[in-house]
Amino acid sequence: MKKRIAIFASGSGSNAQKIMEHFKKSTEVEIALVLTNNPDAYVLQRADNFEIPSHVFDRHEFYQTDNIIDLLKNLEIDLIVLAGFLWLIPKNLIVEYPGRIVNIHPAILPKFGGKGMYGDNVHNAVMEAGEAEGGITIHYVDENYDEGEYIYQAKYRIDKGDNLEMVKFKGQQLEHLHYPRIVETLLKKIKK
Repeated sequence: MKKRIAIFASGSGSNAQKIMEHFKKSTEVEIALVLTNNPDAYVLQRADNFEIPSHVFDRHEFYQTDNIIDLLKNLEIDLIVLAGFLWLIPKNLIVEYPGRIVNIHPAILPKFGGKGMYGDNVHNAVMEAGEAEGGITIHYVDENYDEGEYIYQAKYRIDKGDNLEMVKFKGQQLEHLHYPRIVETLLKKIKK
């Protein structure tokens, strides 16, 4: 029986795309659903391109109902992968999927994490702090932003002349290289 992933994303979904590509021909893993809180998110187009069903939800559905949990359970989801998803995960979802929700953060945590620290906000903070290195952290999700147990970290050098676009590019290269591979490793540990 295939192991099943649900991907949550709020925006463009480039990491979601890399994960879709990684498992496209897999006989053991299926991306069963892409979920978003943003009806205009480009990740919906990416899901459509791979013929993966999607679900758009609002704040009420996510925080005040069990609809999302019911949907995930009906699809027999094994692992929830956050790929640029900006909302805090509610406690009922964490309780339902303990140790089975992962996120990628565009910095070496614990630095540059927490509420509001995503995307360009993180990269700008790293550059303003004069850091010699940037990086990524793949971690389990708990009820606080960016505080779950770390699974994997990777670093890149920030050169003197690097602007925001260069730093972002270096970070995304690492994200796209490592996130699908780490997700696959985590899936292998889940018993069906």
